[in-house]
Amino acid sequence: MTKQTFLQGALILIVAGMITRFMGFINRIVVARLMGEEGIGLYMMALPTLFLVMTLTQLGLPVAISKRVAEADAVNDQAKIKKILIVSIMVTMFTSILFTILLAIGAPYLASFLLTDSRAMLPLIVISPIIPITAVAAVLRGYFQGKQNMKPQSYAQVIEQIVRITCVAFFVNLLMPYGVEYAAAGAMISVIIGEFISLLYMIHTFKKKKTLKLRNRFFASLKSGQDVAKELFSIAIPSLGSRMIGSISNFLDPILVVQSLAIAGISSSLATRQYGELTGYVMPLLYLPTFITHSLSIALVPSIAEAEANKNRKMIHYRIHQSIRISFASGAISTVVLSLFSVQLLTYMYGNGDASHYLILMAPFFLLLYIQSPLQATLQALDLAKPAMWNSLIGMGLKSAVLIALASNPNFGMIGAAIAICASVVAVTLLHLAVLHKVIGYSIPLLDACKMAVLLCLSFAGGSYLKHIYEEMEGNLLLFIGLLLLLLIIYIFLLFVLKFITKEELKQIPLFQKLLQ
Repeated sequence: MTKQTFLQGALILIVAGMITRFMGFINRIVVARLMGEEGIGLYMMALPTLFLVMTLTQLGLPVAISKRVAEADAVNDQAKIKKILIVSIMVTMFTSILFTILLAIGAPYLASFLLTDSRAMLPLIVISPIIPITAVAAVLRGYFQGKQNMKPQSYAQVIEQIVRITCVAFFVNLLMPYGVEYAAAGAMISVIIGEFISLLYMIHTFKKKKTLKLRNRFFASLKSGQDVAKELFSIAIPSLGSRMIGSISNFLDPILVVQSLAIAGISSSLATRQYGELTGYVMPLLYLPTFITHSLSIALVPSIAEAEANKNRKMIHYRIHQSIRISFASGAISTVVLSLFSVQLLTYMYGNGDASHYLILMAPFFLLLYIQSPLQATLQALDLAKPAMWNSLIGMGLKSAVLIALASNPNFGMIGAAIAICASVVAVTLLHLAVLHKVIGYSIPLLDACKMAVLLCLSFAGGSYLKHIYEEMEGNLLLFIGLLLLLLIIYIFLLFVLKFITKEELKQIPLFQKLLQ
């Protein structure tokens, strides 16, 4: 099976992430135009329930499978890899069947009472077959990640989006005459078909590349897999806990915000508008670089697990530092642009720049969020998923406490909610770093911390000069895009000058191999 280096695997995932984000954006436009506000509302009502059920079904196993397969592969223990796959498939199939039945039975109650629209029942029932599909796909993703082969899941992501976009217009138009809920169900059918075709691709790739015969002595491997199950769940359950903490936090946030602002004397209509600005306009921009850090995190787990299995502490430190360096580099340019050009970005994208003060406040703190994901992946790869979960819980508690204290104060209002989010980001990232320092003695080298500061300051100075040019020339959209591209060129030059990207790392990328020889 083709095995990539850490950077090669991360780059494959980053490219796939860029393509699928762009195609997902197109898909959302198509769905919105075909179904209208009411149809997209029913569609979006059903999705959070689906995501929650899928999270519960997978039990955090993909990360655990990736780590345990990487460890076993490092010592060429094929029998253990077979047990990992068999145990994982049996567990996820059981949970997926259980939750599929529960979702189908509970759909009327969920639609009528919790979602307050009985029409959401049909999309919920229609989408339920996707649960076992994604469960099996999650196991195969974890296996390929553990083998440090990121191509199958990357290709599968792109295939899934292509199929979904191809099918969505057909099914929505086919079912729209029967009612808007049927149109939403049609959109769900396109999602199922896309996931199913991508799963078939991964199964084909697994059969083509596999060195394991799963059906041979299947039940014997399952019966002797108790120790493997314990090893998997030692990572999976805390990983699930971290994800559930995030889901619960997302559920509680709008409730706490609205209630706190009501105490501050802010009307519900104004609170809704301000919350929409923060979560609908500002947060997507702040989270934009995270597809890069998420890709790095996926590639990081098996790489560190392999180094740990080989007792290579030096490589573990190098991989952590490498991922932090690249994550910071991808996030710093975003921080500079969002801080300096917040009004212009929001105005060109949404028609007004009223939410710019949120961006200016939050962007610098989100630099720590961009390195948080690789740190969490490192903790999971080092069997420290439980401390990572507790750190996430502390962060959620801190965010809730700060939010209530500040948002209920008329002097802060919605700014208090923004400060609470920043406080959580800072706390969780610093706690992750503290755990790594305590357990393996890792800390960011002082020289590199200084280089990070220099990169940020020089980029900010260059961006400030370009902003001055834009304002002096009373710029338009074309000039704005041109100046951003110029800032990006300056930034890339600084990355090489300060050695955020080294020649040795570029040699690992096929495009640059021949150029640098």
